[in-house]
Amino acid sequence: MTSPTPLAGIRVLEFTHMVMGPTAGMTLADLGAEVIKVEPAPEGDSTRRLTGSGTGFYAAFGRGRRSLCVDLKQPEGLALVRKLAARADVLIENFRPGAMARLGLGFSQLSGTNPGLVYCSCKGFLPGPYEHRTALDEVVQMMGGLAYMTGLEGRPLRAGSSVIDIMGGLSAVIGILAALSERQRTGLGGEIQAGLFETVALLMAQHMAQTKITGEAPPPMSVRRPAWPVYDIFATADGGQVFVGVVTDTQWPAFCAAFGLEDLAADASLATKQQRVAARERTIPRIAAALAAYTKPDLMAKCEALGLPFAPIGKPAELFEDPHLLGSGGLVPLTLPDGSAIALPALPISVDGARPGGTGDLRAPGADGDSIAAELGYSAAEIAALREAGVLAG
Repeated sequence: MTSPTPLAGIRVLEFTHMVMGPTAGMTLADLGAEVIKVEPAPEGDSTRRLTGSGTGFYAAFGRGRRSLCVDLKQPEGLALVRKLAARADVLIENFRPGAMARLGLGFSQLSGTNPGLVYCSCKGFLPGPYEHRTALDEVVQMMGGLAYMTGLEGRPLRAGSSVIDIMGGLSAVIGILAALSERQRTGLGGEIQAGLFETVALLMAQHMAQTKITGEAPPPMSVRRPAWPVYDIFATADGGQVFVGVVTDTQWPAFCAAFGLEDLAADASLATKQQRVAARERTIPRIAAALAAYTKPDLMAKCEALGLPFAPIGKPAELFEDPHLLGSGGLVPLTLPDGSAIALPALPISVDGARPGGTGDLRAPGADGDSIAAELGYSAAEIAALREAGVLAG
């Protein structure tokens, strides 16, 4: 099935690095937009060269672009990029406040010649007292309470993914799509900003509301007060682990019958969900012993047959072979710059039954510079001169 391209015909100019901005660019590219990533000459985006926990950033979020490696400190490079901006529908940037304006590439500077431009800045903080602070995913997780809610008491712990960067990039896309829709009515673009700190604040809304409603701040999830009678990780006979939930009154008797716990189902003191939550110290050891008799695959099969919420405790690398992802088009194949093949997750949506993505391999730095310049009207001799002067690289 052909990948859907609902944003075909939209041209995006992307000045980003790390994760938040690239997530926005990748999402638009996967949806069919033409995305041109402007990278610094001569080596391109420094995200390409990260090591350690940043090793996978570029591979994960860099697909689907054309790459233009240009020296913006040279007037000729800046002029080329301004020509591109004059023809763009969307510009995305995630540099420090004022950095783009100092180059002459701020919203007010570009919208004068391209009033239809949707200009999106991916920031650590939206305008306000914190806006000039430097923000990273981990910084705002610590500030906003996500690290507190994830870790043990007194031991805040960041989530095990760049969750705020990624969600912040998706929030930027929501703003961009809204502005493009508005442009259809008015003909005018607009300035969009998405903030990391505001993203983590939204994730904390449920805990804020709980505090206000109950008058008591929730403890970290690691020591939370359970809301469900069975909502736990259980060991299996083969050394595995499976999360199992039994959350409704109708699931409880069926669960007990399936695992030889009929006496619990018949116990009048366990008749309601609230009673079973209060009795967890008594029931969970019994349940754990019953489930420990099963291997991981057998326990999962039994839970699936019962219609229970369950999950194996997986690791990221296991997703490469996940039957559902493989069977649903959930992995996008691409080739890394070193020539090796990989398949990484598609956007978590389908459009008319098809998964967007498959928009192109990771491009080498500046791989598309000549063709982009030619489309702007530069001659072969002019392009060669730009390369000779170091304005174009790659």
